[in-house]
Amino acid sequence: MSDGQTEERMHPGDGEEYEATDSAAEPEEQPVELSDESGKAEDYDEVDEDFDIVIPRKDGLPPGDDSPAAVGSNVLSHLLDLMGLEGDVICEAKDDSYILNIEGDDLGVLIGRRGSTLASLQHVVRLMVASQKMEWPVLSIDVCGYKKRRRTALEELARKLADQARYRRRSIALEPMPPDERRVVHLALATHPDVYTESTGDDQQRKVVIHPKRL
Repeated sequence: MSDGQTEERMHPGDGEEYEATDSAAEPEEQPVELSDESGKAEDYDEVDEDFDIVIPRKDGLPPGDDSPAAVGSNVLSHLLDLMGLEGDVICEAKDDSYILNIEGDDLGVLIGRRGSTLASLQHVVRLMVASQKMEWPVLSIDVCGYKKRRRTALEELARKLADQARYRRRSIALEPMPPDERRVVHLALATHPDVYTESTGDDQQRKVVIHPKRL
């Protein structure tokens, strides 16, 4: 643009009025150099290594944690993003294991029929954590406390069927269940004085049978 040439600028929000300015008259911006008292330019590209910004984790684990639980939480959060699901992964310690509980709305798709989808998700997360930590992680995946509610319901059902088996003097079979749910039934009746349990069947048809003890 030549000297003396003017450019027209429209005021924001005003479709009628223009302001003419002389571009040649505008002063050229000069770089401002910051310096210390000695006159030497300060280097603002250097970062103080003693100053760290700590971002708290949403899962409750300490920042910088690289334990299997932390890796599992990161893997699970990434899988949720890939599936387009919104949920917060909360880590809960239980004895020598960890429970990664996913909290959110409309997450029933992660549970599936009889918890089949949840069992598959748990297996995938364990495999991915094991590939990074070179050890099989003691992790359990839950969705909105589903497993906790399911465990309570199974324990009540096991005691009820145990009473029926004792009263009728006949064996009673439960529906096919995944390994962790069968274990809940076995543990619930492990000390029962009148019945004992065993697992029968193969693969997805494996189930728990409650037998009355012989007098």
